[in-house]
Amino acid sequence: MIVTAKLRLMKTMCFASAFRSFRFPLLRELGMGNFQSPTLLFTCSFHSSCRATSAHTHKNASLISKFNSASFRDVDDALASFNHIILMHPLPSIVEFGRFLSALVRMKQYQTVICLSRTIESLGISHNVYSLAILINCFCRLHLVDFGFSIFGKILKFGLEPDIVTFNTLINGLCVEGKINRAVDFFNDMVAGGYQPNVCTYTVIVSGLCKFGKTNVAIWLLKEMIERGCEPNVVTYNAIIDALCKDKLVAEAVSLFSQMRDKRISPNVITYTCLIHGLCNLGKWNQARALLKEMVGHNISPNIFTFNILIDSLCKEGLVSNAQSIIKIMIQSGVEPNAVSYNSLMDGYCLRSQLDEAIKIFDLMVHNGIVDAFSYSILINGYCKSKRIDEAMQLFDEMPQKGFLPDTVTYTTLIQGLWNAGKARTALVLFNNMCSHGPARYNNFLNFA
Repeated sequence: MIVTAKLRLMKTMCFASAFRSFRFPLLRELGMGNFQSPTLLFTCSFHSSCRATSAHTHKNASLISKFNSASFRDVDDALASFNHIILMHPLPSIVEFGRFLSALVRMKQYQTVICLSRTIESLGISHNVYSLAILINCFCRLHLVDFGFSIFGKILKFGLEPDIVTFNTLINGLCVEGKINRAVDFFNDMVAGGYQPNVCTYTVIVSGLCKFGKTNVAIWLLKEMIERGCEPNVVTYNAIIDALCKDKLVAEAVSLFSQMRDKRISPNVITYTCLIHGLCNLGKWNQARALLKEMVGHNISPNIFTFNILIDSLCKEGLVSNAQSIIKIMIQSGVEPNAVSYNSLMDGYCLRSQLDEAIKIFDLMVHNGIVDAFSYSILINGYCKSKRIDEAMQLFDEMPQKGFLPDTVTYTTLIQGLWNAGKARTALVLFNNMCSHGPARYNNFLNFA
């Protein structure tokens, strides 16, 4: 039965061409450049190396100890240990090399892992399912999921048994690359092949479906998951609650939130933040405030995202003084306001024509070193609406000097302000100035925005 299942998986994913060899030169075809392997540093013979290293017994012992414990200061320290170890006889086993590769993965040295895996194989050491799973993870992290599937094909070809973590890695790799349909197909093939998905498998698929607007399918999968006896966790529920809130289906999100608590699954800061955001977007400030109170009552501290959502919503409702109070609460709670926090507050003051207060916020941001291009655009808009065009122009001219490129929104705001102030000729000059930057510069503006 298991052999049949494996053959089905192999046939479904067409791995035949990937089985011929375990080589990585194809990476160059994907524009990744050359992998610099640090393992070819030794050009002398093994015997001469032994004579050279015998004078450094203490250092050698340290390198061996580090390799065996897979404990390194940094990548250079790890590579020094590796370069020493591959000159030893007997060589370490693939299990020990696997621990070493895992340490490099923790350092996010994915390309290095791929290079060294090739070197390990060239030394005559066969990979096991664990080391191959490490390779799959690295390829997926590098957004090369198809190479990951080539390694998966090798696992099946050699009669090794992939574990659920390997399946989860590949499914997540497909989702990250936007290949959600392939992820679902692979999930179905996995189940048909007799492999049992776990909560992580379902959560990865559910998150992927929600990300690409297939929330209804995600909800159906959640129900199937429960029916199969696999209990969802808070991450699973958060993915769907967030998607429902973004679709403005907040009532359905609240219902799912209740279902989640009925199952004694404790919500976290992300759960509450998603719901508060959804309620604020619908103008249901009282319900959002009640949810915030409940959140704090359960000893769940709001994070920067929660606070910023509240500040933005209050400012849009014209309740700037309340938003200012939230800023004070943030600071008292040990959460430092960022550019998003202050930009929302500054925009709120501008909307209420309290330009002097907005300027104070801007000056504070400059002092704290967190001012950005959007901050300039907000204040320029405030100046324009208050018909303080000269100050708006002065701030606009300051932007490039401070390293910020004005975007199309900044230009449009200022052009509109000039037009409304009866300065049509200056507005036309500014418009021509924007257009004269050419497509490349203009695209930079768009990207920067």
